[in-house]
Amino acid sequence: MADPIMLTIFFVVFIALLLLGLQIGTVLLVTGILGIFLLGGIGPLTGILQTDPFTRVASYALTTIPLFVLMSQFIMHSDIVKYLYHLVFKMSRGKPGILGVFTIILGGFLGAVSGSATAISATLGQISVPELKKHGYSEDLAGAIAASAGTLSTLIPPSIGLIIYGAITQTPVGSLFMAVIIPGILTVLVLVICTSIMFHLSNKGRVAVNEVAATTVVEEIPKSKYIISIIASIVIMGAIFGGIYAGVFTPTEAGGVGAFVSLVAAFLLGKVNKTFIKESFMSTVKITCMVLFIMIGAAVFARFVSLSMLPRKLMGLLEPLASTPMLVIILLLATYFILFMFIEGAAVILMTVPITLPLAEMAGLGALEFGILLCVVGAAGMLTPPVGLCVYAVSGVTKTPIEKLFRHTTIFAVAVTVVVVTLSLLFPQIITWLPSTM
Repeated sequence: MADPIMLTIFFVVFIALLLLGLQIGTVLLVTGILGIFLLGGIGPLTGILQTDPFTRVASYALTTIPLFVLMSQFIMHSDIVKYLYHLVFKMSRGKPGILGVFTIILGGFLGAVSGSATAISATLGQISVPELKKHGYSEDLAGAIAASAGTLSTLIPPSIGLIIYGAITQTPVGSLFMAVIIPGILTVLVLVICTSIMFHLSNKGRVAVNEVAATTVVEEIPKSKYIISIIASIVIMGAIFGGIYAGVFTPTEAGGVGAFVSLVAAFLLGKVNKTFIKESFMSTVKITCMVLFIMIGAAVFARFVSLSMLPRKLMGLLEPLASTPMLVIILLLATYFILFMFIEGAAVILMTVPITLPLAEMAGLGALEFGILLCVVGAAGMLTPPVGLCVYAVSGVTKTPIEKLFRHTTIFAVAVTVVVVTLSLLFPQIITWLPSTM
């Protein structure tokens, strides 16, 4: 049993390193090493460092990460997203309300090819917000829509957060991808409805419906580029969702197919050159190494958590609540809601799941259901004050005052949490049905 003084030292160091702004992988590794040393000395620490880091990253489940990241880089550098956006602009002349809806859907598409909610939010802040403003959206509402769309990367497969969750809980990644589809669609629907209502309640929006469409000039792009972008998107999504569901591809193979199709599309669009290849592969290596380093830090951190017997202690504290498992679940999800306000989703999962999964299982939630609920709560937590990461990302690139964005994003977050989490708890089949049919 861990000494309370040692645990106190550990948590003080952990919080101090976070406040100093160190990368989360470094924080996990340093505090994990310190905790193991305080508990068992140099002997156990040496043994763990010799085996655990390699064992954690030498996992077939993690081979999906570099392939999906490479696919995302090919898509981003080939301007497929830009062409799809311009196509919707042309098709929605006179109906600016559709553009906000498309931004949400675009966030879901980008979520399927990228693992970082803050990166997607920043991208949408640069791409979408100026165009939404042209079409009559107020600056703060346009930024809020971009931030909300960015959070979908925590939900829409192939979410890197889900891949990591599957790796550390030994839950099949394919089942997680299928399980999150219906909750993901529900989240998109909630965000779409909120976007439509908030736009039509905006005085600026009502003026824009009558005036802006006639004055907005849309860049002319050859039809062939639209066709290539649409076909590539359909094939990529078909490979990821249809291929995995039908058992034709493993998640890793689906990532490879998606990367290949993206490269072919980029070639047909005339984007493939030395710079394209260099930037795509360099970004892929950097992002993959970052994720794997976080996994190594998390492996050491998780071993400390196990040695300290923290999960067992917390289960003992919550034992009086065992007769009301729903209260335990609500407490866990509320805790995660707060954590996701401050820390990126994958990092939260790595730090906490070894502690919280036994508690969730005690309350009657399986690893599959718990993982999906975490993703939904994570999406909402990234939109709320005081430190909604996606909101700050959009504010940083658009220079929109953060308080104006939070006015809208908090509404989005509450709506997603109330509707999607409540429905998923009342009707668990929303999560379990698709995996059961695989």
